Amino acid sequence: AVEEKHREVLFLRETNEHIAIWEGEKLTKEKALEVSGIKTVYWLSEFDKIFFELMTQSELIYFNTNEHYRQAVETETREARFIRNTKEKFPAHSWAKSNPILQRLRSIKSEVEIDLMQKACNITEKGFRRVLNFVKPEVWEYEIEAEYIHEFIRNRSKGFAYTPIIASGNNANVLHYIENKEQCKAGDLILMDVGAEYANYSSDMTRTIPVSGKFTSRQRDVYNAVNRVKDDATKMLVPGTLWKEYHIEVGKLMTSELLGLGLIDKADVQNEDPEWPAYKKYFMHGTSHHIGLDTHDYGILWEPMKANMVFTVEPGIYIPEEGFGIRLEDDVVIQENGEPFNLMKNIPIEADEIEDIMNS
Repeated sequence: AVEEKHREVLFLRETNEHIAIWEGEKLTKEKALEVSGIKTVYWLSEFDKIFFELMTQSELIYFNTNEHYRQAVETETREARFIRNTKEKFPAHSWAKSNPILQRLRSIKSEVEIDLMQKACNITEKGFRRVLNFVKPEVWEYEIEAEYIHEFIRNRSKGFAYTPIIASGNNANVLHYIENKEQCKAGDLILMDVGAEYANYSSDMTRTIPVSGKFTSRQRDVYNAVNRVKDDATKMLVPGTLWKEYHIEVGKLMTSELLGLGLIDKADVQNEDPEWPAYKKYFMHGTSHHIGLDTHDYGILWEPMKANMVFTVEPGIYIPEEGFGIRLEDDVVIQENGEPFNLMKNIPIEADEIEDIMNS
């Protein structure tokens, strides 16, 4: 910016008495400065004039484009329309994308951000502990969802960070099952993928618990296998780790566990397609993703991991022929040295602890 005051600018919708009656009090310029720290504040009605002034002083313009790996845009967004209109009005300018800058900023969390994510995880813990004492045979999946949302909101969360998955029995083998409409039967497991949002920051937890309060021997064996993969995968999340190699190594861990469980054999491994290894029959999704302002947050996946990146760790084993699937998931912060810090370290996960709480 030519003028220091235009290094950062905030535009507000100008309020009036009529708006205040119907929509509530809006920010004044003074209040906006107080809450944002941005000193230069204009009314939105001044945008075209100020924007034209800034454009005449600039040559290279950065646009915010949606390059999230999960995005699927079918209709023109407001941002896309703004970019198109701006290019038509100022055809002689040079254009660049801000997304690489945004991804680096969002992938490395500040201390304040990590504290907010810890708060979100703490609220998620309260919901989970409440549900452990609530679940019993014949409860409905949507009743469990209701327990979570009530506990989240009463702890000042806005609610779920994403659409919750409460999947009992074979529903757990549908990775994005969100209907949450079946009755939980004695002897089944319930896979619960839920997380509270706090101050716009996400948590993302998965736990799998027995409807009757006790795992069968087979369920416990599979559960412990998933937990071992999660623990060993977590240890790999250190500065310098590469995304692709990390997932290859997790695949080796899972292959070993599936062999031990008798779900695959050595011939399956020897004859596997490198593009779709044998383990993917029972563990077909990724192990980790960035998390922050979005549950699947922005982050550059082709560069080495760095300290203060926050990732999920969520292996699973899904066995439709046996009527259950198990996934376990925590959120962890990469440290400068040593193993990552687990934001969910206080949330029960060991099979014995789950059973003890459910039967207390």
